[in-house]
Amino acid sequence: MRTQTKETQENLTPKTAHSILVAGNKRFAQNLKAQRNLQDQVFETSKGQFPFAVIHSCIDSRVPAELVFDQGIGDIFSSRVAGNIINEDVLGSIEFSCKVAGSKIVVVMGHTKCGAVTAACNNVELGNITTLLNKIRPAIDIVNDTYSNAKKEMTEDIVEKASIQNVKSSINRIRKESPILAEMERIGEIEIVGALYDVASGQVDFF
Repeated sequence: MRTQTKETQENLTPKTAHSILVAGNKRFAQNLKAQRNLQDQVFETSKGQFPFAVIHSCIDSRVPAELVFDQGIGDIFSSRVAGNIINEDVLGSIEFSCKVAGSKIVVVMGHTKCGAVTAACNNVELGNITTLLNKIRPAIDIVNDTYSNAKKEMTEDIVEKASIQNVKSSINRIRKESPILAEMERIGEIEIVGALYDVASGQVDFF
C-alpha cells in the first residue's frame, strides 16, 4: 500500500475512511498484513503527513492503533491516554488532526479488560492516577444507575459495560467541548465514532 498523500486524503470521505479502518482490522484479526515498504514510507512522510484518521485510545500495550487497523507510517494520528479519557490537550490534538491536518474520521476506542476502567470501578486512589480515574467515574455512575446490581458487585460484565459507556461519554465530551469538531461532524466533513477492541480476538466493534 502507498503512503497517504494530500490528494488521496482530500478525496476520502468520512465513510470511506471508516471502511478503510474496518478492512484493516479484519486483516489484523485474520493475521494478514498489507504489503508496505516502511523505509519508503519514512522517506515519503519526511516531506509531509496527510493522515486520514485519528484514533484516540488507551495506553494499554495490547492496543497499538497502527497494528490493530493495519496501517502504515503517515496513515493515522494516534492519541493515547489511560482509559481513553478526554481533556483539553486531547481535544486540541484531535482538533489539529481534523481541522488543520485534514483527517476524516475520529475514533474513540476503548478495549476489553481495561485496567483504568477496572481501577475506576474499584475506586482506586493513588497520586495523579486518582485525578485521571475521576474522569472515568461518570461513565460508571451511568452504568450503576442502569444496572442496579453494579453497586453491589463489579463483575467482569459490568466492567465491560462501563468501558463501552466510557467511550460514549468521551464522544459526548468531544461534541460538547469542541465546537470545531461538532461543526465539522454536523456538516459532514468528519465522522466521530466509538469502538471497542477485544484483547482476546483482535477484533474492533464500532458503535
